[in-house]
This record gives sequence, structure tokens and C-alpha cells, in this order.
Amino acid sequence: MSRVVQRSVAALLSGTVFGLGLSIAQMTDPRKVLGFLDVAGAWDASLLLVLGGAVAVAAAGFAWVLRRRAPVLDDDFQLPARGAAIDAPLLGGAALFGIGWGLAGYCPGPALASIAFGNAEALWFVPALAAGWALRRWQERRRSAAGGGSG
Repeated sequence: MSRVVQRSVAALLSGTVFGLGLSIAQMTDPRKVLGFLDVAGAWDASLLLVLGGAVAVAAAGFAWVLRRRAPVLDDDFQLPARGAAIDAPLLGGAALFGIGWGLAGYCPGPALASIAFGNAEALWFVPALAAGWALRRWQERRRSAAGGGSG
């Protein structure tokens, strides 16, 4: 099996497990997420267990995987450089993400998983997400063509 096919199968399986986990944790339900984000109102703290479980699994996974010299399906790990810049585009993007998550109750992963359930809000959210992504890619290409770099 070629490396491209292996990567595609690994991505499909990883995405499927991730989507199932989001569904089981009810993160595909924007009301559940908005209830978690409403700390001043009727706060639903149950997603703290999801967050804690995710952090524990990720920490154990990183500790185990990073002991390897290289990933199984790539030549080297794709990690940010130490001391990577925390700049205005990063902070602005994080703020925009948080505002959007707080308003809609969706972030990209759960929104995509929600489409499988025919959730009407996700059918609006995902095309808007794709349009924002495409607009950003277009902006980066324009800057690069003008010699301004990306960011």
C-alpha cells in the first residue's frame, strides 16, 4: 500500500474516531456547548470531563509518539518552532474563533460531525466556514504575490 493511501486511510479512521467521540460527548449539539460557555447563567459543567479526558489522552499520546525518531507516515514531525511568534494574526484569529464558537455553539470539528446528523445549523455553518477559509487562502496568495509574505 502506498504512503499516500496509508495516510488517507489513517486520516479517515482518525476523523471517524474523532467524530464519534464528539457525538458521544454531545459536542455536536450547540445547546450543550453554549450551556458550557454560559458560566454566568445556567452553566453546564459536564464538558469539563470531556476537556479533561482530551487533555489526558493528548498528553499521553504526545509523550509516547514524540519518543519516536519520526512519525510512522511521514519523514519528520510537523511541530511549531520553539519561541514561535504570538502575533496579531494569531491573537485575532483566536479571538474570532472564540467569538464564533460562543455565538454559534460550533467549532469546525463538531460542525462537520453534525452534518452527519442533518443538523440544519451545521448546514449553514460549514459553508460559511469554508468561505472564510477560502477568503483567507486568497488573501495569503495575494500578499505572497505582492511580496508581503503571509500573516
